[in-house]
Amino acid sequence: MIRTLRLSSTVAALVLGGVAFAANPDVGGAPMFADKNIVENAVNSADHTTLVAAVKAAGLVDALMSDGPFTVFAPVNDAFAALPSGTVETLLKPENKGTLTKVLTAHVVAGKLSGPELMSKARASADGFFHLDTLSGDALSAQVKSGTLYIYDESGNAGRVTIADVNQSNGVIHVVDTVLLPK
Repeated sequence: MIRTLRLSSTVAALVLGGVAFAANPDVGGAPMFADKNIVENAVNSADHTTLVAAVKAAGLVDALMSDGPFTVFAPVNDAFAALPSGTVETLLKPENKGTLTKVLTAHVVAGKLSGPELMSKARASADGFFHLDTLSGDALSAQVKSGTLYIYDESGNAGRVTIADVNQSNGVIHVVDTVLLPK
């Protein structure tokens, strides 16, 4: 009887523990760890090498390793490749650090906003959009279309959230398929 109770308690602890500590999705073929910060995880994603290079060139590594919390809409390499030819190379030049910083911080919102929270707020709003202020001072808007979360920049370009809720020790990352540009 005591042995059965111990086994039941162990199983219950494992089940309950699994719910509380659900694993993050892999991103770019790499595991993402909720106890690591945004930069520590991003450097391992094969899909975010351009973003990581840009963050380094802009001098934002320390900021994105700080306590936060932050919500980051992280464009994949293909999103950067879709920009007009030469754009990324130009932005990475030292003389364009200010512009690069503005573009990157236009993907970051203070606070930790989950995918379900963004969707709920967008659905509850009168215009169907949840409006967000970024660290750059620019605006993003979240909208739900056909059950999918989209993030819009100020010019109306929409990025589809392809992987939501990649939890970090200092916030959350939502992977997007578009570079969101400030005006």
